Amino acid sequence: MTNDRKALLLGLAAIFLWSTVATAFKLALRHLDVFQLLAWAATCSAIALWLIVVRQRKARLALGYLRESPGYFLFMGLLNPLAYYLILLHAYDLLPAQQAQPINYTWAITLALLAVPMLGQKLSRRDLLAVLLGYSGVVVIATEGRVLDMQFASVEGVICALASTIIWALYWLLGTRNHRDPVASLCLNFTLAAPLAWLVCALFSTPWTSGWQGPAAAIYVGLFEMGITFALWSSALKLASGVSRVGNLIFLSPLFSLVFIATILGETIHPATLAGLALIIPGVLLQQTGRPAVPAQA
Repeated sequence: MTNDRKALLLGLAAIFLWSTVATAFKLALRHLDVFQLLAWAATCSAIALWLIVVRQRKARLALGYLRESPGYFLFMGLLNPLAYYLILLHAYDLLPAQQAQPINYTWAITLALLAVPMLGQKLSRRDLLAVLLGYSGVVVIATEGRVLDMQFASVEGVICALASTIIWALYWLLGTRNHRDPVASLCLNFTLAAPLAWLVCALFSTPWTSGWQGPAAAIYVGLFEMGITFALWSSALKLASGVSRVGNLIFLSPLFSLVFIATILGETIHPATLAGLALIIPGVLLQQTGRPAVPAQA
């Protein structure tokens, strides 16, 4: 099997798993609140990432990174997973999955906007068109097609979904300055953030849960939102002869996700969701063309 074929299979596996996470979020939130879900999932991700780091014989490397820059990894852990998932999960708690997932998908367009003040980049005509298409799609989805009425299922939910794109784009932009191993770096982020997630859970909720369904769904999220799936995606990018061979697979994620949302959650997919995605996906494609591939989001 050629490296490109292996890269394609690994990339497809990562996209498939990421596509299930929006559904897993909603299932978990039926049994856990946002704080409990974050604490369980972040801890599971940290454990999974440490197992991957040890298997790749990078444990000493990770510990060396931590000794060099503990403040950096603490700050990045506060951004992701702590702040990012607190806000994103709150959006999923307030919105149907078919709305929260596509809105969160516009983070790549937010990235272009934040790159202007942070990296001194200029917005090209292509970027401006991407912004117009992407946020037009957001309005269509959030209003369920009633654009002129501008009535939202949850204004707070839409704001949270959009805010999550800002945090993720900020996290990614700051991460471009970090030339350390990506899996080891992410492992440290989650390791430092997990105890803080439990502290936040103890302050605003309770660590105790009843039943097994919530923790089971949280473990699934922890494994397949960032843990194992991130390693699959990183391996696919390394094996591919060209980044675009794998990177463009991210455009399958929102479409696959809708299939799981409809079949497992039982949400009837609104025509406005499809119309909004028909605007968002070309917008993201325009913004991503010629840029490095980055992880898809749930």
